[in-house]
Amino acid sequence: MENSEYGRSLLDFASEAVKTQSYSDQEGNFAELIADKMKELNFDDVTIDRAGNVIGRVGNGPTVIQFDSHMDTVEVNDADLWKVPPFEGRIADGSLWGRGSVDMKSALCASVYAAAAAKEQGLLEGKTVYVTGTVCEEYCDGVNLKELYKDSGIRPDYCIICEPSGNIITLGHKGKAQILITTHGVSAHGSAPEKGVNAVYEMADIIRRVEALNKKLSEKEGAHGTVVLSKISSVSASLNAVPSSCSIYLDRRLALGETLEQVKEEMDELIEGIDASWEVGNLEHTSWNGARLFYEPMHDPWKIAEDHPLTLAMNEAYEKAAGHAPESYDFWDFGTNAITPVAMGIPTIGFGPGAYKLAHMRDEHCSTDEIIQACDVYKNLIDILK
Repeated sequence: MENSEYGRSLLDFASEAVKTQSYSDQEGNFAELIADKMKELNFDDVTIDRAGNVIGRVGNGPTVIQFDSHMDTVEVNDADLWKVPPFEGRIADGSLWGRGSVDMKSALCASVYAAAAAKEQGLLEGKTVYVTGTVCEEYCDGVNLKELYKDSGIRPDYCIICEPSGNIITLGHKGKAQILITTHGVSAHGSAPEKGVNAVYEMADIIRRVEALNKKLSEKEGAHGTVVLSKISSVSASLNAVPSSCSIYLDRRLALGETLEQVKEEMDELIEGIDASWEVGNLEHTSWNGARLFYEPMHDPWKIAEDHPLTLAMNEAYEKAAGHAPESYDFWDFGTNAITPVAMGIPTIGFGPGAYKLAHMRDEHCSTDEIIQACDVYKNLIDILK
């Protein structure tokens, strides 16, 4: 496809996508670009929902297939240090360069073109294919699809999460718990600290316990969970006062076999004997379209079976595109929108172009060969799934 007019058009679209800045909660221009391209490619229906998600449909059969990619990217704060300007969308040295090229505009564009090709080539008998571009994943993964499913009534039979995987079939990812721990002190004037209780000093013991917990987790054989202190803050009446509270934010990743109940027990142990409390580190965002997004970051790990019909279909789709069977599978160590369809019991798998270790990094770039191949794999999968 790469040297075909269709392939060149796909890469041009991916370049235009990178040029269209779409930080979280600012995806409106990109959403319009996607919707316009879907209409140009003769999708049967194109809408932008209440949350600002783009939903494109081809076909109208009983088997419902969804390809999901998020539209938002992390910000660029060091543009002058990039080899290629981050929003130039340059194609050079066999790669598309710029913010979002890996995470994950290339995959979104590939899925748009795959659905259009499936329609053009008559591969949609008995099938409905949705291609979705979703909002605010970088902060609120999964909430976007929760809102989309609720408002649209769509419930796919299969969901493909198009996050970057280097075009390796990805069977699942780690779970996540984000926790806020707060110690409670007593305020006093800085000249008489003995009259108060310094909440920061109280937190020091908890921090040491967090470090010890991560060491304990890392010493387990094979895949293991992690915990990191990612933020710390305190509250005091002034710079001349003993802090009355101190808070830390923990990012706990769960390996297969670990559970959220286990995490809750760990949090209780971290604050034991200290005047402290913990809670889930919930977040609230307002999407570019004005919808309120409420995110509760507590998700179990998941993995689809290697002999599941969706995995077997993906194997076949990959082999048809690559000319050989998959050599291995992958398992993401980061979270994705998959948490929502998985929680609903929808068979879900991952596959997308780009090396995910380049996501969020300076000089982000995605192989054009992988973009083209991903489009072929997605189209083949549409043809194979029943």
